[in-house]
Amino acid sequence: MSLEEKVAQLGSRWLGKDKGATGAAGPEPETSHNAASMNVAPMEDEFAAGAALEDASRHGLGHLTRVYGSYPVTVAEGTAELVRQQRIVMASSRLGIPAIVHEECLTGFTAYGATVYPSATAWGATFDPDLIERMAAAIGRDMAALGVQQGLSPVLDVVRDYRWGRVEEAIGEDPYLVSLIGAGYVRGLQSAGVIATLKHFAGYSASRGARNHGPVPMGRRELLDVILPPFETAVAAGGAGSVMNSYSDIDGVPAGADPWLLTDLLRDEWGFTGTVVSDYWAVPFLAMNHGIAADAGDAGVRALEAGIDVELPDTIGYGDELISRVRSGEVPESLVDRAARRLLTQKAQLGLLDPDWTPEATVAGASGIDLDSPANRALAREIAERSIVLLDPGTALPLATPARIAVVGPCADDARTFLGCYAFPNHVLPRYPGVDAGIALPTAREAMAAEFGASAIVYAAGCHVSDPGRSGFAEAVAAAENTDVTVAFVGDLAGLFGAGTSGEGCDAADLRLPGVQAELLDALLATGKPVVVVVVSGRPYALGEVAGRAAALVQAFMPGEEGGAAIAGVLSGRVQPTGKLPVQIPRHPGGQPGTYLQPRLGVVHTGTSNLDPTPLFPFGHGRSYTTFTVGDLRLSDARVPTDGAFTATVRVANTGERAGAEVVQLYLTDPVAQVTRPVKQLAGFQRVELAPGAAADVVFTVHTDRTAFTGARMRRIVEPGELRISVGVSAGDLPCTGSVELTGAVREAGPGRQLITGVQVRPADS
Repeated sequence: MSLEEKVAQLGSRWLGKDKGATGAAGPEPETSHNAASMNVAPMEDEFAAGAALEDASRHGLGHLTRVYGSYPVTVAEGTAELVRQQRIVMASSRLGIPAIVHEECLTGFTAYGATVYPSATAWGATFDPDLIERMAAAIGRDMAALGVQQGLSPVLDVVRDYRWGRVEEAIGEDPYLVSLIGAGYVRGLQSAGVIATLKHFAGYSASRGARNHGPVPMGRRELLDVILPPFETAVAAGGAGSVMNSYSDIDGVPAGADPWLLTDLLRDEWGFTGTVVSDYWAVPFLAMNHGIAADAGDAGVRALEAGIDVELPDTIGYGDELISRVRSGEVPESLVDRAARRLLTQKAQLGLLDPDWTPEATVAGASGIDLDSPANRALAREIAERSIVLLDPGTALPLATPARIAVVGPCADDARTFLGCYAFPNHVLPRYPGVDAGIALPTAREAMAAEFGASAIVYAAGCHVSDPGRSGFAEAVAAAENTDVTVAFVGDLAGLFGAGTSGEGCDAADLRLPGVQAELLDALLATGKPVVVVVVSGRPYALGEVAGRAAALVQAFMPGEEGGAAIAGVLSGRVQPTGKLPVQIPRHPGGQPGTYLQPRLGVVHTGTSNLDPTPLFPFGHGRSYTTFTVGDLRLSDARVPTDGAFTATVRVANTGERAGAEVVQLYLTDPVAQVTRPVKQLAGFQRVELAPGAAADVVFTVHTDRTAFTGARMRRIVEPGELRISVGVSAGDLPCTGSVELTGAVREAGPGRQLITGVQVRPADS
């Protein structure tokens, strides 16, 4: 291959960005709105239209960007456009190598008419990696049938500040929960032949002030012990094929220009062999936003040296200037060879280099495909039902059959509030106001009417999600006063770059409910009639002023297209709630960050601070309509060598009158260590389904590798000493406690260490 042909493989082209440039069928976008608020990628409007595809691929092309995910097209229109673009790429260059087609797939295939599954935070609330693996496999099958080879998910950012707009895209605030759910997603997507892309590597979620793209003031220890484990697990246990860099800098070094992160750690230490792709425009951002490069060409050199193999979504830094710098000797050609070899190896593994490969064959199974099939919708409903968290059943839940129910709030009659910012109706369709959602989206109001068919439903919006108007309060209060019970649906409407209250670029100043929704709740509660509060949101909001006054509290983390029926089913009792909080619910709107993973001085306030960080509802919390006990902790050993393992067994019993599921959670505490350690940290969990009166033993096998942390000399170590074990049903409800003594010398635990705690469920009488 010539130098030009090798460099061409490192680039990409996004025709869909240049509105109307594709030649494909589909409506024209709305252009009267503020350009930035209509962007689907950061600063999209700052970049001029790119070259014609024939010119962009004259020496070849690495990736084609979002053929389906840029505008609303039917399956037939989209597949025809994909074939057209691939044919141009193949015909324009000497070697005729096809491009990898990538798409977004966070809450499902981001394409018109495709199923919208619950948000990633809802996945975390299921505490069920196998279920999320099934979902990702379904997403992957739909994408593969339409000729897509790579999906830009999952997001493995560990939540550090609830105000960050992209909390809805993250799985939770605990690295072990994120690790297992994320690895499950990777396995599922790649089982369908679609490459999974881990993002955002790394530190993105810990930006100062929770501002999107903000600098990350984080030390190396927190990065190694909190942020990086999900990525390492997804590589080691999931076999992830691709990684995408974070936009942010960590302590002044942008991730996209960090050879320690992208090469030394990811490849040399972890053994990753796939491709590293840039987040959209992250290469030119090294010059534009970070100021560590003079221009886009200089930025391309920095990114290539660090270890970014492919520039997305368009070629800017990896273009002609890179070729010139290689020819002049400024940049070693070996760096180009390194990146091109990785990308071409991936293409070979996908079959794109097979002599008989054709784009037509990749979409041969697309004819007649239903991207929102009944099977997809059933799976979406199963995840939604398992993700709903019953915070407090109070005095009202499950609802009987009230004669009259007031259904109020800004989330009651707008199904878009059930969808994340990467769902096609919220992500792309705001550009096309005349186009329908492409899928059935029952609202909460409609779902309540279907669920409570014998009850009269009285609806009032009360207010908008974010607007300050209060003119609807009187109607909502009247509805509450004249019905038996009120169900108030409050929360978020996801959008992008300030066009929503949650989502990419939609960060929050504090954790008050958006707009005047808190005032609406005050007005409803002041009626003295029972009010069930359902929060449908992308982030946790402070509910301290509502708790104790509401008749019940329910949290739904953007539960997807089937969210209305799932919530209504939980309210009626038809659905047994089993969701657990992957993020805590704060009591107060300030005092961030409030995640549970803190050292002693992060949770203790008496005598040191007047601010109490205690959450209203802790990590892992979630109630049920039955009751469970967890007890009889049995530890296999009192003393364990620092290179050994032990088992912790507890008995979980359903002591209620209904079948249900409990998530048994194991936490570890290291009371004395070289450096400050979390007061408690999740080390294992298992969802257990039990009939009334049934019991089971849950056996956790804990290797001492699972106690490893980054010590004073920045090496990952296992230390001798006391290790405390706590088991229960949330970080705040741990009735079973014990300890073991780790014996022997301090031991380093590096690559190849045990990343996962084994779990078995046995009948209680075995």
